[in-house]
Amino acid sequence: MKKTVIGFIRLFVGYFIYAIGIVMTINAALGLAPWDVLHQGLTNILPITMGQGSIAVGFMVILVNVILKENIGWATVFNMIFIGIFMDVLMLNNLVPVFNNLFLRFITMLLGILVSGYGGFIYIGAGYGIGPRDGLMVALTRKTKKSIRFVKNTTEIIVVAIGFLLGGSVGIGTAVMSLAGGYLFQFAFKTVNFNVTEIKHRYIKDDINFIKERLIKNKEGEA
Repeated sequence: MKKTVIGFIRLFVGYFIYAIGIVMTINAALGLAPWDVLHQGLTNILPITMGQGSIAVGFMVILVNVILKENIGWATVFNMIFIGIFMDVLMLNNLVPVFNNLFLRFITMLLGILVSGYGGFIYIGAGYGIGPRDGLMVALTRKTKKSIRFVKNTTEIIVVAIGFLLGGSVGIGTAVMSLAGGYLFQFAFKTVNFNVTEIKHRYIKDDINFIKERLIKNKEGEA
C-alpha cells in the first residue's frame, strides 16, 4: 500500500511539472508544439480552455488506443485528465512568467521542453503506463510496421494541419519543438540516468485480473 501511495504521488508531481513545461512553451509565443496547436484550435470552435482541449483530445486518443488494443494504465487515464487541469490552473492564474524579449522567449521554450522531459521522467518512472499520445505512437508503430520516427512525424503533421485549419498558432517554435523536442527529452532522461525501456508498467487490466483472482480465491475458501 505504501509503495502504491508513493507511486501515485509521484504521478501527480510529474504531471504538474510536465504541465509547467507545456505552459512555458505556450507562453514563449513562438508557435505551439504539434499537439498544442490542435488543442488551441479546438478552443477557437468550442467554448473550452486549452487544458480542456488537451483533455478532450486525450480522451479521443485513448479510445483509439483501446481499439488498437494498446495497454492502458492508470497513468494513461490520469495523464489525460490532470495535465489539462494543471495547465488551466497555471495559465488562468498567470503562474508562469511571460517575456517580451525574443531571446528570453526562445530560452523559455527550450527550458519548457526540458522541464516537460523531467516531468515525464517522474511520472513514467512510477510504472503505471505512458501518456495517451505516446501510447498511440506505439500502437500505430505496431499496427503499420513503420518506424516510430515515421509514425511520430506523420501523426504530428496531421495534427498540426488540423490544428492550423482550426486557427491554432504555428510558428518557428512548432518546427523547433518537432525537430529538437525528442533530443531535449533524451538529454533530460540522460541527466537522471533514466531508461524508459527498463520500466515495467502495471496496467489497468493487471489490477482487474488481480481483483478477479482474489475474488475467486475467496469464493473457493468459503466453499
